Amino acid sequence: MPFAHPRVRVPLRRSPVRRDPLRKNRFAIPGAVLAVALTASLSACSLSSTTTATAPATTSGTATASQVSSPSSTAAPRCGAVTEVLLVSHDSFGLSDELTAAFTKATGCTIKVLASGDAGELTNKLALTKASPIGDAVFGIDNTFASRAVTEGVLADYSPTLPAGASAHALPGAAATKLTPIDYGDVCVNVDHTWFAAKGKPVPATLDDLTQPAYKDLFVTPGATTSSPGLAFLLATIGAKGDGWQAYWKALMANGTKITAGWTDAYSVDFSAGEGHGTRPIVLSYASSPPFTIPKAATEPTTKALLDTCFRQVEYAGVLAGARNPEGARALVSFLLSPAVQASIPDSMYMFPVDSTATLPTDWAKWAKVADKPFVVSPDQIAAQRDTWLRQWSEVTAK
Repeated sequence: MPFAHPRVRVPLRRSPVRRDPLRKNRFAIPGAVLAVALTASLSACSLSSTTTATAPATTSGTATASQVSSPSSTAAPRCGAVTEVLLVSHDSFGLSDELTAAFTKATGCTIKVLASGDAGELTNKLALTKASPIGDAVFGIDNTFASRAVTEGVLADYSPTLPAGASAHALPGAAATKLTPIDYGDVCVNVDHTWFAAKGKPVPATLDDLTQPAYKDLFVTPGATTSSPGLAFLLATIGAKGDGWQAYWKALMANGTKITAGWTDAYSVDFSAGEGHGTRPIVLSYASSPPFTIPKAATEPTTKALLDTCFRQVEYAGVLAGARNPEGARALVSFLLSPAVQASIPDSMYMFPVDSTATLPTDWAKWAKVADKPFVVSPDQIAAQRDTWLRQWSEVTAK
């Protein structure tokens, strides 16, 4: 991370997995079918600023050839002498073998992924190596670090046409020509409502509730200096409280809030609904977490997200300036907007697709709701104040 604070490598950011087998093959479809669909989707872009990927997903979360227009007379973008596209990403990036094989069949490009920590570590690494880029494309820079990546000059211009609904997540101004929105998720306080029911206690609903005596010693959150969701929660409190955010954090700490190094420690160890069956029934996680807490043979989650406590993270992709394979990089960014990839995002990366026509998995559609009005802090303000806020947060929480 690009700030002078303790840096702990953030564990893979993923929502709790249900006890039944991981549904890794849920979206598996024949590579030939995917290749046809992706060729049709990519052929329209010709590596220009008119890339499009607006075909709706099927109810099973995949795009079939019949749902995408036939390949146009313009050939799909293909790699030239350099056939490998090196994608620099955060640690939670994931695509199925079927999707990556279909991309190769459609474009002639193979994908190699260089995992580079969380969003902060990723951005910092790109800034430090911009004179000699370590990859061709990037995925995983989020809205808390986007301004720094743009200001550092690590990104080349590329503006594919966005699918339906995606423009709501685009960066403002010239930054939109550098980074393309791919997915989003709300970082929210989550509660174990079965714990509260068993204790006969009311479930909290707002940020202010967390400072009340009834919830003393019940909340655990990853730290802002060591965790991407922890930073997002700090930004939620800044968006909610303005200049009063430090007083709010003093009240949180006085009410027994526990701070951990990362999301895994908070959720899996200390949270009462986590794998360790901890003692705290209130945790910072994601709005997408509840569907993964449906017990085997049950129909409802044991947890819920408090949608009045959320900060929205948006993850972007872009082409690196000075890339060895810029054609392949542009094809890959467009590919991440294709219907098949967008439909796979909930199960592969536990985020929401920016394509509003993509069909969500059944459990997500029912139980993973996003906030109507998440707290907002502008990317420019984050870039200007991040280091100061983190220093102040460290001082408040250390007392």
